[in-house]
Amino acid sequence: MPLIALAVAALAIGFEQLIQWKYGPLGIIAFVALSVGLKAKNTTISGIRAVLLVMLLAQSG
Repeated sequence: MPLIALAVAALAIGFEQLIQWKYGPLGIIAFVALSVGLKAKNTTISGIRAVLLVMLLAQSG
């Protein structure tokens, strides 16, 4: 069980670093807010941050 938790934490940190590297601080803020909105089951926050992430992805492509 601790090994699985450690692996999940490492993946989360790696994904967070990837977003920070590719999309900057705004990307990490949008990702964290999306996660918080999903966890709180607040569709308004999740929707706004999902749109922000899509805009960041469209801008880089």
